[in-house]
Amino acid sequence: MPQFSTLQIEADAHNPRIARLLLNRPERLNAINNDTPREIRQAVEWAQDNDAIHVILIEGAGKGFCGGYDLAETAEQEIEHPCQQEKTPWDPMADYAFMKRNTEDFMSLWRCTKPTIAKVHGAAVAGGSDIALCCDLLVMANDARIGYMPTRVWGCPTTAMWTHRLGPTRAKQLMFTGDVISGAQAAEWGLANMAVPADELEATTLRLAERIAGVPRGHLAMHKLVVNQFMLHTGLEQTQQLATVFDGITRHNPEGLWFRRYAQTEGFKAAVQWRDSGRAIPEGDEARQEIARLEALLRERAAG
Repeated sequence: MPQFSTLQIEADAHNPRIARLLLNRPERLNAINNDTPREIRQAVEWAQDNDAIHVILIEGAGKGFCGGYDLAETAEQEIEHPCQQEKTPWDPMADYAFMKRNTEDFMSLWRCTKPTIAKVHGAAVAGGSDIALCCDLLVMANDARIGYMPTRVWGCPTTAMWTHRLGPTRAKQLMFTGDVISGAQAAEWGLANMAVPADELEATTLRLAERIAGVPRGHLAMHKLVVNQFMLHTGLEQTQQLATVFDGITRHNPEGLWFRRYAQTEGFKAAVQWRDSGRAIPEGDEARQEIARLEALLRERAAG
C-alpha cells in the first residue's frame, strides 16, 4: 500500500473492490496542510490504477471528516504562505496557481472514472466541504455539519461545487450567510444522498459502496462520464476558475486583511468567533482604519 503523511488508502478488508481513503490527522481534525491535496490525488491515482477497485470511500479519522485548511496557527504568524499572504506586492497569478493546483487535486475525486463516496461524520467545513463535495456521492450522519463559513470574510470555495450540487437559490443562501447545515438538512435539500443516525453511518455507507462495487468498472466509468459531461457543459470549469481568483482577492482586499490583522492581534479563534457570530464585519474605509490601528498595535508589541 502507498504511504502518506496525512492520509492512508487501502482495500476494504472484506471487499477488495472498495478502496477506503482515510484522512488521518485526527489531532488537527484532519485539517488540510500543504501535503493533503497532493496526497489525495496520489491516493486516487493508486485506486484508479488498481483494476480490482470499483469504488472509493473517503472518510475522516477521529471526531470528524475535515475541519478545513489548517489555519489556526499560520493565520496568526507574520507570513502565512509566500504565494498567498503578506507577499508585497501580492502576485495574484502566483496565488491563483497555488490554489488552482489544490482545486485540481481535490477534483481528482470527481475526475477519476471510479465512483467516490464521502462518508461524513462530525464536520466537513470550509476546505473540508470542498473535499466532500468533489466526491460523486455524499452520505452524512444526521448530526454532522457541512458549510463554508469563510464566505463571510477571507474565503471563496474554489471548487465552486455548491451551486452545481445544490442549485442557485440555496447555494446563494449558504454563500451569503456562511451558515453550516446538518446532515439531516443536507439530505432534505438534496445536497447529501442520505443522512442517517451516527451509529448507522458506517453500515449505510458500506452497503451503498458494496451495491456500486458489484457493477462492472466500464459501466461505472461510462455513467460517471455522462453525468460529469453535463456538469462541464453547465460551466463547472469556468466557475472554478472565477472562484479561485476570487478566493485570492478575499484574502487580500481590505476586509480580508482586517480579518488577518485581527487574528494576529487577538488570536485566530477570536477572529473566527467574530466572523461566525453575524456581527458586522468592517469593510472599505472602516476596515482600512482598523488595519492601521491593529498594525500599530503589532508594532508596539514587537517593540516590547
